[in-house]
Amino acid sequence: MPKLLLIILDGVPYRNWRRLFGNLEGWVQSGEARVWKMRSVLPSTSASCYASIHTGVPPQVHHIWDNADIRRLDLPDVFSEATRAGLKTGAVTHSYWSEFFNRAPFDVVRDIEYDEPEGPITHGRFHTMHGYGHDNQMTPADYDLFGTLTRLAEGKGIDYGILHTCTLDSMGHRFGHDCKEMDTACFKLDGVLAPFIHRWRQAGYEVIVTADHGQSDRGHHGGRGEDQQDVALYYFGAGEGPAPDVVIDELQLAPAILTRLGVTVPETMMAGSFLT
Repeated sequence: MPKLLLIILDGVPYRNWRRLFGNLEGWVQSGEARVWKMRSVLPSTSASCYASIHTGVPPQVHHIWDNADIRRLDLPDVFSEATRAGLKTGAVTHSYWSEFFNRAPFDVVRDIEYDEPEGPITHGRFHTMHGYGHDNQMTPADYDLFGTLTRLAEGKGIDYGILHTCTLDSMGHRFGHDCKEMDTACFKLDGVLAPFIHRWRQAGYEVIVTADHGQSDRGHHGGRGEDQQDVALYYFGAGEGPAPDVVIDELQLAPAILTRLGVTVPETMMAGSFLT
């Protein structure tokens, strides 16, 4: 079965994906990738979306309403089901993902990096963004995060890995998304990501690149609307997907990942996979 990497670039609206990520769009143009619009859950708040992306259930079921209430979830998720099936998983993400899917509260010494064969996250490499604010971004370099995920892929042989970076979300909260600063930030991240996608593909991984939610021109998300909810989803792989004009529900992402990994989709994930 395929191996798969999920890349979450936090807080990028659909419009900016399609006009500013030239390498991703070039692969779509050449036929090496496919792209769809994906609509986030409501609220379109970061932690709520993270929980839904991996459990396949809405916030009204998993009860993560905002970024202030972070706890271990008791639902089946991508990590738990992949590990149960005998696969090795990896995460290079914000610490929220460790708290949701491994243990909480997050202990910065114990949990910043771990290798636990029993999982559910086999190999975890986390960051906290401690001290984050409007004028103090506190995000690690995306280049370093991509390198760390590649290290897990090549050194640990993970079957499934997720990378999550808040760089563009943090920039968007500071500047809004209709400005030269965001044009430059998206352009540069696209350039940094591209050679890693090539390397992951050469190593045999399918790759999904998307966001958890969008963001408005005033730097806001959490509510309804195309700017706050709609993102692009780019897929590099051999799976069959829907027509290009179909809008994917964010709840379909978890069952799609498990389907491509050859793992049984739990009954709690009621949205159908968009990939076969």
